[in-house]
Amino acid sequence: MVVKIRLARLGCRNHPFYRVVVTDSKTPRDGKQLEVLGFYNPISGKDDEENMRLKLERVKYWLSVGAKPTEPVEYLLYRAGLGRQGGPFEKFSFAALNQEQPANVDDSKDNGELDSPP
Repeated sequence: MVVKIRLARLGCRNHPFYRVVVTDSKTPRDGKQLEVLGFYNPISGKDDEENMRLKLERVKYWLSVGAKPTEPVEYLLYRAGLGRQGGPFEKFSFAALNQEQPANVDDSKDNGELDSPP
């Protein structure tokens, strides 16, 4: 049984509310859950209203026994402080945006002429 940590959608149309749940990967989105770990409200009405709450000890437990978080949950865990050091995503790397140009690139030859073949 592959266990996933994912979001189960609640709420009304155009007003989503999500529970962070642990479930078998083959069950439907709103199907049977093994455990509810918290909630996420992307549209919080008031400024002082909290939009996310997680049971961090239980999340750590499920991650330690091999549960795989989905990408949205991985981002929520990163925001809660449980994410990876480099960021929540492995596929996307923003490191290239923060690096300087390599030193071996020669910009002095940029006069608009193309080298002709010999």
